[in-house]
Amino acid sequence: MASSDPNNKPKPGQNPPLPESKPMPPSSWAKRTGFRPKFSGESNATDSGPIASVPKQRSSDSAIDLEMGRARPIPTANGPPPPPPRAGVPAAGGEKETPVKKRRDSDGAGGGSVKGPTPIANGQAHRNEVPARREQGRNEEAVEVVPPVQNWGDDGFVERQSHMKYELRDAPGIVPIGFYGLQHYVSILGSIILIPLVIVPAMGGSYEDTANVVSTVLFMSGVTTLLHTFFGTRLPLIQGPSFVYLAPALAIINSTEFQKLHGNNFKHIMKELQGAIIIASAFQAFLGYSGLMSLLVRIINPVVVAPTIAAVGLSFYSYGFPQVGSCLEIGAVQILLVIIFSLYLRKISILGHRVFLIYAVPLGLAITWGIAFLLTAAGAYNYKGCDPNVPTSNIISEHCKKHIARMKQCRVDSSHALSMAPWFRFPYPLQWGTPVFSWKMALVMCFVSIIASVDSVGSYHASSLLVASRPPTRGVLSRGIGLEGICSVLAGLWGTGTGFTTLTENVHTIAVTKMGSRRAVELGACILIILSLIGKVGGFIASIPQVMVAALLCFMWGMLTALGLSNLRYSEAGSSRNIIIVGLSLFFSLSVPAYFQQYGISPKSNTSVPSYFLPYIVASHGPVHTNFGGLNYVLNTLLSFHMVIAFLVAVILDNTVPGSRLERGVYVWSKAEAARREPAVIKDYGLPFRVGRAFRWVKWVGL
Repeated sequence: MASSDPNNKPKPGQNPPLPESKPMPPSSWAKRTGFRPKFSGESNATDSGPIASVPKQRSSDSAIDLEMGRARPIPTANGPPPPPPRAGVPAAGGEKETPVKKRRDSDGAGGGSVKGPTPIANGQAHRNEVPARREQGRNEEAVEVVPPVQNWGDDGFVERQSHMKYELRDAPGIVPIGFYGLQHYVSILGSIILIPLVIVPAMGGSYEDTANVVSTVLFMSGVTTLLHTFFGTRLPLIQGPSFVYLAPALAIINSTEFQKLHGNNFKHIMKELQGAIIIASAFQAFLGYSGLMSLLVRIINPVVVAPTIAAVGLSFYSYGFPQVGSCLEIGAVQILLVIIFSLYLRKISILGHRVFLIYAVPLGLAITWGIAFLLTAAGAYNYKGCDPNVPTSNIISEHCKKHIARMKQCRVDSSHALSMAPWFRFPYPLQWGTPVFSWKMALVMCFVSIIASVDSVGSYHASSLLVASRPPTRGVLSRGIGLEGICSVLAGLWGTGTGFTTLTENVHTIAVTKMGSRRAVELGACILIILSLIGKVGGFIASIPQVMVAALLCFMWGMLTALGLSNLRYSEAGSSRNIIIVGLSLFFSLSVPAYFQQYGISPKSNTSVPSYFLPYIVASHGPVHTNFGGLNYVLNTLLSFHMVIAFLVAVILDNTVPGSRLERGVYVWSKAEAARREPAVIKDYGLPFRVGRAFRWVKWVGL
């Protein structure tokens, strides 16, 4: 409790301090949503969770952040805690509050370090003092105890103490920006390149076609990222080919009308994919810029996002390890290396960087590639008299059929993509021909674009808590979804074979690297555009053996599943209501599609597609049979997608089963009126080059 000596009480000045009897301002989010200060405590948020952390009161109230190596306060669930006592005034428990040192100015005045007193909401100032240190043990490092400085805004949010090296508007210099920007893209390289490595061979494309599509994907990823950081949400989020679009792309590729094509199947199927992506992306752009997304987001909560995104990763289990098993000594080694780097060696720092954690995927790929190259050069994977140039259908010997298929999976020189790729190639729109528009395929993609928007909503919220002063407003969110639709239209015109959206893995990279500078991502995008013009880069990536691609996918899809489920930290994860909803959503997302995929297929059926593509030919044999063939195609295909079933089950149950806002973990977005009064929020999300002035009349896509 505060001292009762009248001589020690602070004297009122021009801005008197807030009364201590108010634990929370009346306009706070907690009071508006009915926050209960005493609940089960079953949801534990991390540093990337809520905007504010509970101030440290006692040493027993804090938990050790194992990733940061420091003591951090125990946060609340998706809401601000009561404000801390003023500087120099003892805390409620009789202990004196430890003075803090604020590292960075986050009130909109700039990105430099604070020199002098730090202003707070009531006009008072805290002196910068050395933070207290606590020794954990004889062999452990001392941890830094830093109670957060919290300023209350008009919308009830609290300005949090950031642990980021560089925040959203920081620009440390051209060399650090270039290094960290390239680091962003290298760390999520697998997410950018893996989709074309899967779909192009499935379309019957050659290694040269794969190299050209990879170069196009790299080019469009750089261009769309620049567009998003300038005219979208302006958060440091990388745009790229989304795994959400992979399942519908494979379903279109394996449609019955394409299985009997003769000639260049790749270009024909690619034009069909382009048409479907363009129509679906235009629908997504309309969803955002019309303001409908701001209405749809009211029913999209963490309990909906978590199982939906997790189902995207779980849906490709039939492709992952069955492909790895074709050359187990290469694929299994790669999976083990990535696991060792990302888990067992994650705390090892080299020159201040957690190299193994950040670059687990590219390091595992490089080492495995080296091992496979040595084995190939040593003759471990020779063809033993079998001719690899003869098509598999014309080979008589059963031994050669199996042996050649395995050798092509294991050898690193079975592809000639690197030698055939030109040194310079500029990707251009309509390079595969004029898109073909089919309403049934476009309708499937339109529904999938809603799932992609749900994925982006979770990414916007999680990344804003890391790098920005406040979460975006609903208008900024709608603007970001609308621009993602435009970016996917461009991807369809250029012929990437998939739609573009915010990469969920990028949020994990920001949290690990502590680099949230928008300038770093923009410079990295420019570097990626330059690399995409070098044809040998695309050829080098296209020459990755399929078994190594499948091994990378096993890790990336597992990460995507975990990142989806991590959205539950914004809700009461221990609530029986949420447990039942998430459990039912995940189970039915696996069971219902299995019914559709297995319906009408006998165990001994002989199909022309590989076994791992059987789940994507459901349109030809699904249980829905009406007089309209197009309707059969749409319903059988959509209901065979794991993510669609998870989304439908979760959104219906979460919005019909009673539950408090705290229990549901409703996403909290900044209010437009309060955001316009804060310089920091305007600088974070305001459009550059005075573009926002031309669209002031569009209230639903602005601040």
